[in-house]
Amino acid sequence: METITLALLLLAAVLLSAIIDQVVPRVSLPLIQIALGILIAAGAGSAVQIELDPEIFLVLFIAPLLFDEAKSADKAKLWRDRKPILSLAIGLVVATTLIIGFSVHAVIPSIPLAAAFALGAALGPTDAVAVSSLSKQIDIPERQKSLLKGELLLNDASGIVSFQFALAACITGTFSLFEASVDFLVEFVGGLAFGAVFGVAAIALVRKVRDIGVENTTFHVLFEVFTPFIVYLAAQACHVSGIIAVVVAGLMNVISPRAIGPAIARMNIVSSSVWRVLSFALNGIVFVLLGTQLPTAMRHTWDDLSINNWTLIGYMVALTALLLAIRFLWVLGMELAHVRGREGDPRFHRADAKEALITTLCGAKGTITLSILFTIPAYLSYDPLMRFPQRELIIFLACGVIVITLLLATFVVPLLAPKARREESEADEHARDVETMLEIMRNVIENLTAHMTRDNRRATQIVIKSYNDRIARIKETNGIEDEGAGNVELRVQALHLEQERVLELVDQDQVSGLVGYQYLARLERIERLLKHGRGRFSPARLLMRVRVLFRRGLFSLTRKLPDSGMTAQAEEMRMLQIEAESHAIDALRAMTANPAADTPTEDAAALLLEYQRSVAMLRSSLPSVTSTIRTSDRTEDVKRFAYARELEQIQDAYEEERLSRGAARYMRENVFLMQLDLNDTV
Repeated sequence: METITLALLLLAAVLLSAIIDQVVPRVSLPLIQIALGILIAAGAGSAVQIELDPEIFLVLFIAPLLFDEAKSADKAKLWRDRKPILSLAIGLVVATTLIIGFSVHAVIPSIPLAAAFALGAALGPTDAVAVSSLSKQIDIPERQKSLLKGELLLNDASGIVSFQFALAACITGTFSLFEASVDFLVEFVGGLAFGAVFGVAAIALVRKVRDIGVENTTFHVLFEVFTPFIVYLAAQACHVSGIIAVVVAGLMNVISPRAIGPAIARMNIVSSSVWRVLSFALNGIVFVLLGTQLPTAMRHTWDDLSINNWTLIGYMVALTALLLAIRFLWVLGMELAHVRGREGDPRFHRADAKEALITTLCGAKGTITLSILFTIPAYLSYDPLMRFPQRELIIFLACGVIVITLLLATFVVPLLAPKARREESEADEHARDVETMLEIMRNVIENLTAHMTRDNRRATQIVIKSYNDRIARIKETNGIEDEGAGNVELRVQALHLEQERVLELVDQDQVSGLVGYQYLARLERIERLLKHGRGRFSPARLLMRVRVLFRRGLFSLTRKLPDSGMTAQAEEMRMLQIEAESHAIDALRAMTANPAADTPTEDAAALLLEYQRSVAMLRSSLPSVTSTIRTSDRTEDVKRFAYARELEQIQDAYEEERLSRGAARYMRENVFLMQLDLNDTV
């Protein structure tokens, strides 16, 4: 009964922390949860004893948290910044483990070297919740934000593996560098292989289940929640790293398919909600547990007469300073290497040093550090009567480092990189909200375009058109004028793409010159109409036009008209138009799916739809009743997918303070109404 009461108290504290976080946004959520844990320990009247088997703690907390982080990671950014991320996640963790291990053992000889290495390894990983909490309050440069997110995913695994080896050496009393290196390699590579094999097998299983018609949302979401636990336990049973295997399986995202199919949109909504609640609860429980253990850990060590209390405080501050110094020097070296390869300005500026300092202080310690420290056993395995050396002191020092780094990240980093804040009038806030609304809908269009397949193309076009109509209504309501010039430039660019493709086909003799140059003449007339005789001078375009005119005249002089009738010529023109417009469609699709493109997404999407409708009309006749019904069914699935993405974008924008509370509530209500209307029509 006491365990149930404690569990309910922890959950209540996590719920309360969510409310306090909204009322006091300046204080990071982990600090709030730690404070609530201290209050629970004080109200309990006696020390709250938490005794969990190390393996249970790793499975219960760390495995699902790492899986969720890996599942939601941006794989493209991870690959783009792989070198600096691996440097932070592996190189820095190893350096931290060694330097802190030797330093702590030299200053405090009562802590064995292996135990000191375990402390250094535990202090290697950064905390995901702390980083996400900081991003709301400070203006972290985009590159630093990407590095921090990649680091916190991978350094958890490297830190935990290093900790496990150091801990094993301490509790068994034996250590061999060669054997440890071989074991580390086997566990690391074996974990990678096991996670990849399990990921492939799970993907195949999910596809097979879908093929036999099982689209039950509950089944798929439960299977996804079940995955990290079974991956960890199975990998450990095979004597490879369960942590590495869980991260690999999460990166493969074994459940969520790229295509939009029946019930997949609803599954994504439920899955996202379940994991958000689960990760928030697990992270919160660990921080509240830290708060409950702080008084106990500090009381045992504080009352230890063999160590002066001021000496303890000095150890804690010195350890934090050493940890930050190692991280700062490492990040500074990375920034120097990055600046040397930077185009335009390879010099190192004060701003670069400032960014290195921000990256250093943003690496606060938290959930993973505390979780793996809780796995330190009370007694040694080779002598069950002998207690683990200085266990309370190690936990005391680590808790102090966690609290100090969180305090620095919460109150010092905002001074170094304050988020630009200004008093907004109602008009300014409204303008910002409108711009964010447009951005959210453009992001949804980009997601839809990226998930477009041959089977759902027509349904996706219908939904994209509905989002373009909503964007047009918002612009019209708020007096925002479309950038007509930009749209004209986009259309001209598409015409140039068609011209290039036609010239390629003519040069390769895949199209007769007569038909090819007739189509080129038509494209030139359309371009002149769009530009109204104006436009920027381009030597490349002038040379291309001269070439076309010259070859057209040469062709008319040296070649005779083909003997085929007008029907064959019209068919060849139709096929050429399909080929040229399909070439433009590929470029427009890539432009629409690229968030970094300069062209407004709605303009590119609108032109893409025009081209796709044109190609569809050229390729086929009127659709049958069966195909119309099939398109209607797929449209409902695409709408569910789009609404789920829109709700996620709204929540992210609200949490990042780009959308006011009222505007976020208004947008959510609109999406909920559209979802209700969609469900009512089923």
